[in-house]
Amino acid sequence: MQRLSRAMLVPLLLAASACAGPARLAVEQGMGPAPELPAPRPGLLPTVHVADAMPWPGGAMPVAAPGLAVHAFATGLDHPRWMLVLPNGDVLVAETNGPVRPKDGHGIKGYFFKKFQKKAGAGVPSPNRITLLRDADGDGVAETRSVFLEGLNSPFGMALVGDTLFVADTDALLAFPYHSGDTRIAAAPRTVTALPGGELNHHWTKNVIASPDGRRLYVAIGSNSNVAENGLPAEQDRARIWEVDPATGAHTPFATGLRNPVGMAIEPVSGALWVSVNERDELGSDLVPDYMTSVRQGGFYGWPFSYYGQHVDRRIKPRDRRPDLVAAAIPPDYALGPHTASLGLGFAAGASLGPDFAQGAFVGQHGSWNRKPRSGYKVIFVPFASGRPAGASSDVLTGFLTPDGKAMGRPVGVAIDRGGALLVADDVGNVIWRVTSDG
Repeated sequence: MQRLSRAMLVPLLLAASACAGPARLAVEQGMGPAPELPAPRPGLLPTVHVADAMPWPGGAMPVAAPGLAVHAFATGLDHPRWMLVLPNGDVLVAETNGPVRPKDGHGIKGYFFKKFQKKAGAGVPSPNRITLLRDADGDGVAETRSVFLEGLNSPFGMALVGDTLFVADTDALLAFPYHSGDTRIAAAPRTVTALPGGELNHHWTKNVIASPDGRRLYVAIGSNSNVAENGLPAEQDRARIWEVDPATGAHTPFATGLRNPVGMAIEPVSGALWVSVNERDELGSDLVPDYMTSVRQGGFYGWPFSYYGQHVDRRIKPRDRRPDLVAAAIPPDYALGPHTASLGLGFAAGASLGPDFAQGAFVGQHGSWNRKPRSGYKVIFVPFASGRPAGASSDVLTGFLTPDGKAMGRPVGVAIDRGGALLVADDVGNVIWRVTSDG
């Protein structure tokens, strides 16, 4: 039999993908404390429904919810994804993307996934730097921009504890000396601890935040696959949150079974650690909802053996199945919709966006590549009461998708600035948006 060339495989695979079934449920049915979880619909090929990335046309911007206004805090950035607001009001932004990973995305499936990433605006080289933005005159626009740290390796999370700035590179947690007002750090870093990386580094982002007392660091580390298809040994020390001693680098698992934990934040009423998690793919457009949840120390959250608590994933090979862990899997607190790629997470403490956004969590939804119709591509707000979710989410920032399905931007990290406004990092639009109360 004649071997199919790549040129011949392209139309065949795209045609097969186009035949994948659309969602049978609305996104909202996969949200909240008790989402609908229909039967899985796995197929030979995943659903592929990528939004073409394009720059914002001149003067265009996202649409803020009624009672809110939005404008650009900083433009012309290079793939901004994550932010940290410093005590003096300066804003650090990680301009970053995935590292070179020669063993990730191999084979025909990996080849097309890389093509889809490029189409979605995620195929650009990593700038590998952190930039400082300063709004000295308080007009809501950063007039000062400087390279704060460079020569990093796909940096993502940042945390300030006293006079030490911690940066989570894709393969190491680093510590730098910091003094208030610094616009650049030239000192060499101290490596606190190595992080799982290497040539197979599927979920490359590593996030870090500090405990309220600064004595512990929490580091979020994603899995090395969708559902352990690279083998369980490849998942060593992954799909979990580490608790790290910032002085010695000693670390222990704080929680496990989290496929791709990204955003982390301390809930201001309860003091609990919360995390946003991207769940598994290739079970159909309606499964599995991404979620946010409070994190119990020592808790197991299912991946890869089960999803959303104790729903068994039958794709795990029989010899690898762990019914004991499935029985212990903790259901998440709040579903954020299937394939929304919910990344950013930040609580409203210190925000001044009005009473509708006074208590709760802001979530940056990067947007789906494998759901029909598309989901995410917006920033939402989940109200809280007494430290727990208390009602349906509402939209904060929309308009990232054009009517014909192109992505002018994709929201990632969220943060509250010193003036109480919401900052949103847009890695396709290369903008930091600032959302304020309208009037």
